[in-house]
Amino acid sequence: MTSTILTPVGRSPVDGPELAARLIPEEEMRPWSVDAVPALPSFASKLRECERLCGVPYAETPHDVQDALVLRRLGQMINTVLLNPLWRERLAASGITGPPATYAEWERVPLSDKTVQRDMFTGARAGMVVPLAHGGFEVVASGGTSDGLPLEIVYSLRELHDTYRIAGAFMGTYQLRDHLAGGDPKWLFTNLADYQMWSSGTMVGGVLQQVPGVNYIGAGPVTGPVLEHMFSYPGPKAMMGISAGIAILGDLGAGLSRQARESFRVALYGSGVLPQRKRAELRAVFPNVAILSYFAATQAETVGLQLSDDSPWLAAVPGLHLVEIVDGQGRAVAEGEEGELVVTRLHAHEAPLLRLKLGDRMIRRPALDGPGLKTGRFEFAGRTGDVLHINDSQYSAAIAYAALRDRLRETTGMDLDAAAHDIQFVNHREHKTITLLAAVDDADGLTCALSAALGPTGVHQVFVGALLRSLSLFNDREATPEAVERTGYRFQLAFVPRSSPEIERTAVGKVPLVRDRG
Repeated sequence: MTSTILTPVGRSPVDGPELAARLIPEEEMRPWSVDAVPALPSFASKLRECERLCGVPYAETPHDVQDALVLRRLGQMINTVLLNPLWRERLAASGITGPPATYAEWERVPLSDKTVQRDMFTGARAGMVVPLAHGGFEVVASGGTSDGLPLEIVYSLRELHDTYRIAGAFMGTYQLRDHLAGGDPKWLFTNLADYQMWSSGTMVGGVLQQVPGVNYIGAGPVTGPVLEHMFSYPGPKAMMGISAGIAILGDLGAGLSRQARESFRVALYGSGVLPQRKRAELRAVFPNVAILSYFAATQAETVGLQLSDDSPWLAAVPGLHLVEIVDGQGRAVAEGEEGELVVTRLHAHEAPLLRLKLGDRMIRRPALDGPGLKTGRFEFAGRTGDVLHINDSQYSAAIAYAALRDRLRETTGMDLDAAAHDIQFVNHREHKTITLLAAVDDADGLTCALSAALGPTGVHQVFVGALLRSLSLFNDREATPEAVERTGYRFQLAFVPRSSPEIERTAVGKVPLVRDRG
């Protein structure tokens, strides 16, 4: 059932589907040729018109209005990609020849992965609806691919700039406004150090530049003297970077003046998770800082934003992307359930990519639905590859770590979250050994303390118990200590010095949770 929305005086109330059909009329729903696609009105213009008719910002319109307009846009996208032979063949294989009437029908669209993205948008770029020769595009590369092969995506510049404005305005209104208050100048830095062709060097910076009322600085790699210079500017400050780039600020800022340290109000981190140890270090140096997640990807410059450090839940930016959390069949999971993160960019007439799996696991959370902001929410649960493979069984590495951490607290009083700068599981499949590496300040001291508390086999036993808690209850035959012991695996915890080369890092300093060797 749809709800009635507010309209300007003199207009009749309309429901969501009626408004959506009015905003994207039939003559725009089906472009009849490739040449007609660049002339289509932007989706951003539809959001602005929706705001005018509803009398509130788009992010505050009722969910049924948002859902109806997004579904209408998805139908327009289907009609557009059917102009491309490669997309037409791909959709026809799933029985799709026209726009979906419901979200359930939309879920029949096949999921795309990084291989599909590479085939569609690298080399000949055969997945583009409007050929590259038309001009007006930007090519962005991924700087964090795990296979080392080139991975690119193509955007229409006009639509890319639309998304920057939408995401920047959302950040300013719903995430940063209360932190960057007062009459002094407000500063938003980024220390992202990627090549500018990489997504984080262009797209995130594009968003941050569009946050209203702030002064933006793309600082790049930050040293102690550079941070001291930046933080000498009067006024409240926020900084965005990958988790490693934010974590190091505690060390770099230790010698700053009290006034400079107190002026740091928001630390925005990308790349998944910022360890509790690093959070504590940041707050010890910067007493007023809120630590919030900025979740982005190559195909989506702003997937989800953490609005409060009281909750790890991420909020989608209404009207920017369709964010789905799906099961193995590509169907939406229920609230509270975990699934694969899938994103469709809504601002993509000329070069759409439908239902891209980003390689992350999310838990679907209740939508925000009250006065003001109305949007979907979800919680990061780990990378899709964060799985411990033990023979034919698969265990969630994130859940296994949490269980191991909790058990060690109970049995030894040792707190891995507080002690470890970085953690990484290393699975030596050939030797049937899984080691949890923890980078700490006092590796020798913690090793002795752990050995004294648990003895030579204690860690193995604690590890086994943690694994059982990370296995689905449906795998009841495997959820016993005896079943784990029969695998022949041995489990150990090793403390290593901070920045030890034993912990593998990506080229941009990220620490994958799981590494398989042999």
